[in-house]
Amino acid sequence: MSALKRSTQVPYKRWKDTNISFVTSQTDDKSITTVHEEQPGKNEPSNEGVCTILEQDLGESKNRSSGTSETFTVEEAVEAIGFGKFQWKLSMLTGVAWMADAMEMMLLSIATPQLRCEWRLSSWKVAFITTMVFIGMMISSSLWGNISDKYGRKVCLILCMLWSLHYGFLSAFAPTYSWILILRGLVGFGLGGAPQSVTLYTEFLPVKSRGKSVILLGVFWGLGAVFEVLLAMVVMPTLGWKWLLAFSTLPLVVFAASCCWLPESARFDVLRGREDKALDTLKCIAAANGSSVPTGRLIANTQTDRGRIRDLFIPEYRKTTLLVWFIWFCNAFSYYGLVLLTTELFQAGSACSASDKSNMEPLCSLECSYLTFQDYVDLLWTTFAEFPE
Repeated sequence: MSALKRSTQVPYKRWKDTNISFVTSQTDDKSITTVHEEQPGKNEPSNEGVCTILEQDLGESKNRSSGTSETFTVEEAVEAIGFGKFQWKLSMLTGVAWMADAMEMMLLSIATPQLRCEWRLSSWKVAFITTMVFIGMMISSSLWGNISDKYGRKVCLILCMLWSLHYGFLSAFAPTYSWILILRGLVGFGLGGAPQSVTLYTEFLPVKSRGKSVILLGVFWGLGAVFEVLLAMVVMPTLGWKWLLAFSTLPLVVFAASCCWLPESARFDVLRGREDKALDTLKCIAAANGSSVPTGRLIANTQTDRGRIRDLFIPEYRKTTLLVWFIWFCNAFSYYGLVLLTTELFQAGSACSASDKSNMEPLCSLECSYLTFQDYVDLLWTTFAEFPE
């Protein structure tokens, strides 16, 4: 009743339609007027009547109803918060993880020529060192995905990066060929979870910023490859491959020292029924960006059915799954094939020779040929092509 502002009675001419007993109209955003007709007695026909005008304030009732009915999702909150300081910090941290992955990949093509010379390895043994890394990645990728869905993106990313740091550093102390195979395979096992950095990163990005931001991670990949070549130019001629393997873990050390700041995905917390924790995360992001979360209640949509590998082959997704797998296979085959073949081509160019006046076939020997400074310079120029345009 407190919403009623005033009540007045005024005489008027009766409507022709006697079935109408009240008329309601809204005069502005804050008030509503209702006209009630006072009906005459049964035996008192009249063309005139009396009506009561009630004016009601809607401001309080609107606020009272909207405060309890509004809801929002994590995606809507991320859109409202926008891209800001938090996303830039997250870009740097996840970029370091991506940079470490690139360095470990580029390391394979730089260190193997010296391993061939020191341990007198045949070509297939040198190639098998690289193969062990990819076998480890192939085995672990689905495992890291399951860990990410069950325990969180943050937990998965920290675990796989610390795993790679541990075994990457131990690789520098490998005494024999068998040990380098085992340790590099374990490094590949850890690198299989590196794409979780992209998963965590994109779940904090507004839709309009996702395209450019994901390309930004490609810049970190190029930085990692270039940094590895520059590191090799300094370390390999003087200290050798063991020190190169040790120094190549530097981005992983930086990530390990900074990962305590890394937040858990708010979307993951909501799907697991932890809406309070997700809301706290969103409030911290909003405070860092100088914005605010939407008003209302965060919807906690619990998810009981988790993703399964066989779901990729249901009729709805089968064609897309096979097409994406084929595209990714071609992309990986071409990229890693060229990267790992580059140093072999440098060695072949210096090892193969033939006289112009001779009918003899060129003699090629890749038994033992160290990379020269000019080889590193050429490799550096080709590595610049890895930066996104």
